[in-house]
Amino acid sequence: MDENMLLTASASPHVRSRDTTRLIMLDVILALCPACIASVVIFGFRALAVTAVSVGCCVLFEWLSRVVMKRHNTIGDLSAVVTGMILAFNLPSTIPYWMVVLGAAIAIVVVKQMFGGIGQNFVNPALLARIVLMVSFPKAMLSAWATPFAWRSTTPDALTSATPLAVLKSGEGDMPSLLSMCFANAGCLGEVCAAALVLGGIYLVIRRVITPVIPLCYIGTVAVCMLLYGLTKDGNPFVFTAYELLSGGLLLGAVFMATDYATSPTSTKGKVLFAVGCGLLTSLIRLFGNMNEGVSFSIILMNILVPHIDNLTAPIPFGTVREKRAHKKKQEVEVA
Repeated sequence: MDENMLLTASASPHVRSRDTTRLIMLDVILALCPACIASVVIFGFRALAVTAVSVGCCVLFEWLSRVVMKRHNTIGDLSAVVTGMILAFNLPSTIPYWMVVLGAAIAIVVVKQMFGGIGQNFVNPALLARIVLMVSFPKAMLSAWATPFAWRSTTPDALTSATPLAVLKSGEGDMPSLLSMCFANAGCLGEVCAAALVLGGIYLVIRRVITPVIPLCYIGTVAVCMLLYGLTKDGNPFVFTAYELLSGGLLLGAVFMATDYATSPTSTKGKVLFAVGCGLLTSLIRLFGNMNEGVSFSIILMNILVPHIDNLTAPIPFGTVREKRAHKKKQEVEVA
């Protein structure tokens, strides 16, 4: 045995993987591409322009933030590109470009970099930016919905329509067919083509970037809540449930935002608890709140609870006992 051999001791975990942050983010970008292409087909090249502005500003603000804070630059890990795409997918195609720039600044500078950068943010940056824009500019964010394929019309600016969720909430207007809901409906850029989102989610599961636990538990919880509510109303409860699942940002949130590594629990039990909480909050806001959509607020609220969920569901190391159980055994010994 070589006496000069050095043995290096390091803390766990000792798992080795070829995956890097850059490769993971590249997979997410590829998974988002079908929804991006669908948004361009449905809303025209302005959808592509909004996405480009959002991605470009996010990358620029990350570079500037790291320079100002005198930290090594991280634009090469592509996380800013992912944030920019998800932010754009949470915006309508008609939004002014300066609002997109403001949203990018909030997401990258305030939510991400001021808390230490990638992996340190306690909530999803794109979602919080969307909420700030929605509260600050409700007219631009909640009422200026372009009609699908209106960009092909001679007067596209005059063609606006209500989102399916708004029609479901008010009961006024005609709902598109379920087939249309799968491929093209009014709404934000990333929520108008359910088929593209499902395709992207399947890709991420196959690539093992995400596990299906959070998406399935989140969507399943909303499905159960909507089905139970639909049984108390007139009409077909299954059709009502299908519209709720295909409308709004549920699929986008469940697949691409609730599964964010930095803001979701680490254990399987924690993921289930987190996803069920998101589903319950989304259902309550949609059914009984003043707003049509509840995905953004639900995920943000559950993001805040993630540290507590991790503490509650942390696995017990082998050979140890929980504090309460140990205290109980100590009391039993003292009594004996």
